[in-house]
Amino acid sequence: MPTILVLGATRGLGASVANLYRSDPNNNVLATARSANPPPSTKNLNYIPGIDIASPEAGKKLLNFLHTRSISHIDVLIITAGYFATESLKEPSFEAQEKMYRTCAIGPTILVTTLANDSDSLLDSKSKVIFVSSESGSITLRHEKEGGGNYGHHASKTALNMSAKLLSLDLKERGVAIAVVHPGFMRTEMTRGVGFDKFWDDGGAVTPDVAAKSLVEWISTFDISKTGEYWAPRGPGDIGTAEAVLGSKDKLPTPLQLPW
Repeated sequence: MPTILVLGATRGLGASVANLYRSDPNNNVLATARSANPPPSTKNLNYIPGIDIASPEAGKKLLNFLHTRSISHIDVLIITAGYFATESLKEPSFEAQEKMYRTCAIGPTILVTTLANDSDSLLDSKSKVIFVSSESGSITLRHEKEGGGNYGHHASKTALNMSAKLLSLDLKERGVAIAVVHPGFMRTEMTRGVGFDKFWDDGGAVTPDVAAKSLVEWISTFDISKTGEYWAPRGPGDIGTAEAVLGSKDKLPTPLQLPW
């Protein structure tokens, strides 16, 4: 029975991914929640409470749960947890940037290193690690068409991309396949909360369930031959700068490998 671990799974993409994997009775799905009172567990979907990826203790707490449940191997690890606060040249925010880096880059990196150092079998040649990032983390795709601002959001995703690339090099000999993905522009409370709902229709935003389906299908094809790469499973359709930087969307493939 494959074990799938989803970090940040009580809402948005994480919840949709966890529920999609749960729909296959052959999967054992573990899903983390920051809250001490997560949704009720079901037959093959178990919630792990009190896991805040921005906390230094997140990895140790997660390992304690895995050990008490005698879970010695993770087949698929998907880290979806994120935080987005808007900024501009006139309104930067030290506090917001710090939280974005802790949540989007530092926490995921430390958590994966914690799991990798626990044993050679917890993450091994049968394991896939997927970091949910964003096309906003691509320096190449940044273009005057969309302008500047949102420093912490974009830069924390770029930092995550770099950490994932380095982890892929560290764990390649062990056979752990690591990827960074842009799952798509989504109609979530996170994007609504920063006012991006006004771009939903023109930007081709989809529901988390739709994005989850594309992501899970892509993960099923991903293996060590693509480790350390950066992908958009849904292609270029919702990437606003794709045509300006990469060329006609009609000629770009889906899935699309993204430039760093």
